[in-house]
Amino acid sequence: MKDSTLLLVDDEQAILQLLETVLRKEGFQHIDKATTAEMALDLCEQKPYDLILLDVTLPSMSGTEVCPLMRRHTDAPILFLSARSTDFDKLSGFAVGGDDYVTKPFNPLEIVARIKSLLRRSLKSATTVSTGHSSVLDFGRFQVNEAAAELRVEGVPVPCPSLVFQLLLFLCKHPNRVFSKSELYERVWGESSLSDDNTVMVHIHRIRERIERNPAQPEFLVNVRGLGYKLVANRESNYER
Repeated sequence: MKDSTLLLVDDEQAILQLLETVLRKEGFQHIDKATTAEMALDLCEQKPYDLILLDVTLPSMSGTEVCPLMRRHTDAPILFLSARSTDFDKLSGFAVGGDDYVTKPFNPLEIVARIKSLLRRSLKSATTVSTGHSSVLDFGRFQVNEAAAELRVEGVPVPCPSLVFQLLLFLCKHPNRVFSKSELYERVWGESSLSDDNTVMVHIHRIRERIERNPAQPEFLVNVRGLGYKLVANRESNYER
């Protein structure tokens, strides 16, 4: 994890310096910094990153505007940093491709903990690929290849951010079983307390956008009223391990 390459994006030099100092004390040595959205995009095009910390309020382009552009070049976890704390702002961050959201003022140690948590999940997925373990979960319309960390829908590869893929993979491995939002948060995010259930709901929506014919009327990832969510395996489903 300490060999991970991080990109910190914020227009306040003091915040960048603070975060870099704390992260280096924690052992992270590969850290790039950007003060504008344009600088951040250029860096994303030039090299791969393992995690991006992205401020929402940037001079010429907001973090929520630049995030989808970054997603063209990277599937790295993106942690939003913002002075805005409303549910709408958080949902907007998740909807455009963010994986986590921290509000200002913040405790630098919380940022470090969030970064480590996101990296653990992302690196766990990468480790699965490197081991060469073969596992294809086939649901007829779509297939999830665990070893390649790939989702295919009707034969076409569909990009998935790390946490979206891991949530989908978890549900695919437990078909026809209902999980509450807090259970999903604990099993996939690796945290015991669900501070904001919108996090799970937004990621469910992002999965539906990828696998469902009509996300508004899901056939596969369904809501069981009052209980949670389950991924439905029908007769077309086939598992290869």
